[in-house]
Amino acid sequence: MNSSSDIEALSMPERMRMSFEELGPTFVKLGQLLATRPDLVPEEYVNEFEKLHDRVQPLPFSVIESVLKDEFGNALYQKFESIDPEPLGSASIAQVHRARLSTGEHVVIKVQRPGIIQKINDDLSVLYLLAELIVHYIPEARPYNPIGIVDEYFRTLEFETNFVVEANNIRRFQENFADYEDIKIPKVYLDHTTERVLIMEALPGIPLSQEGALLQENIEPNEVIRKGLRAYLKMVFEDGLFHGDLHAGNFFVLPNNQIGLIDFGVVGRLNTRTQAAIANMLLALSKEDYERMAYEYVDLAPFTDRVNIDLFAKDLRELIAPYFGLTLKNVNLGRILMKSSGIAARHHLQVPTDLMLFFKSIVSIEGMGRKINKNFDFLHYSLEFAGELAKTQYGPQRVMNDMTQMARESKMFLNALPRQLNFFLRKINSPNHAFRIKIAEMRDLKMAVISSFNLLFLGVIMASLIMSASYIFVHDTANHIAGIPTISFIGYLIAGLLGLIAFFNYIRKP
Repeated sequence: MNSSSDIEALSMPERMRMSFEELGPTFVKLGQLLATRPDLVPEEYVNEFEKLHDRVQPLPFSVIESVLKDEFGNALYQKFESIDPEPLGSASIAQVHRARLSTGEHVVIKVQRPGIIQKINDDLSVLYLLAELIVHYIPEARPYNPIGIVDEYFRTLEFETNFVVEANNIRRFQENFADYEDIKIPKVYLDHTTERVLIMEALPGIPLSQEGALLQENIEPNEVIRKGLRAYLKMVFEDGLFHGDLHAGNFFVLPNNQIGLIDFGVVGRLNTRTQAAIANMLLALSKEDYERMAYEYVDLAPFTDRVNIDLFAKDLRELIAPYFGLTLKNVNLGRILMKSSGIAARHHLQVPTDLMLFFKSIVSIEGMGRKINKNFDFLHYSLEFAGELAKTQYGPQRVMNDMTQMARESKMFLNALPRQLNFFLRKINSPNHAFRIKIAEMRDLKMAVISSFNLLFLGVIMASLIMSASYIFVHDTANHIAGIPTISFIGYLIAGLLGLIAFFNYIRKP
């Protein structure tokens, strides 16, 4: 499809997607980010951007080897006994190879593509320029904060291109699942890891994206679902740190129904407030309590007085209610939640980035779940887990931690109260202090009053000039212009000019 007539037949979203593919990896990843933000991008664009794939032509091993030599120098083959020249995978930022350490351990090497950082920085400069032009010339786009979108994208890429950050993420997930024998997080070799090279343990299983993953001996698919979902919900509700890109290629099925997870470049972080809001949203969905769901959005978003809760809840009901006859097992809950965020945006609510990442991760989880079991119902499984979660959330240890935190914050408040009260009293007793009250639209009222006084002043001047000129017209017999005494003529002329100025100022008022 290269001819101009073929291109003209494509929709605008299709052309945009093809343009991003032509522009290269930075724009492909931007499109993938926008595909997770239906609160900012129209649905037809989201559907197209979801088709963008981060797969590129593999680099020759000689190029990869040169990067490794830059990082490790002459010690490269002292650290590694062998490196497989055939790549396991190739993406826009990195390429992956199997290897064996000099200690005999089987590992995977993730190597950053040479020159990718400079290319990303160049592309980001263009994106910032485009965002600034959009803000300047398209006022309707300002509420969507184009510069903020590029900022978010920059932060994401900054972490994703620094493999030391990913190594630390892996370490944290290992700590969180240290007591879970069913979940395998690969060991990361921090001593061998740099910003451009990541060395981690090779997992013995098969990724779910391969057909034979569930055909291995002693593998029970429903057990894989249960363990995988339990691990995911633990990340979300207990740890507040979850895998942000958990698709079938990053989900390994290991012997004896054990599960392995890889690729921790993108992670989501949730505070206790967001964790509670997510739990309440899922509960509200199960009970079709749309008003409660609307309030959860309002509580999470930055404050605004522009939202109408009743209308917001009504729009949520119109979106979600038609699917409930299907018991949600035939519906992708993640996509519904992502669409609900678009409704929230239309009601002037700014949806937190980590909440959007959670919604996007549910889309992937449901896709994997239905790959294993076509009747997979995320909401049903998650509510089953909620009973166990409640024991953790409201158990003695959690209550004690919450009480300790409350006592600490109360102590800080009471310590600061006398000082703040003393400062406030000194301020209001100061002879130069005056209370300042800002009332909405007071500025417009002030300008209207000033304009009225200006018009009144001009009117008085004009009346005085006309009266004086008329008096002179009657009594003056000196020089004349067009049959009118010169002084009277000048007075009438000035009055006329002032009248024009007054009229111009009047029609110019907003």
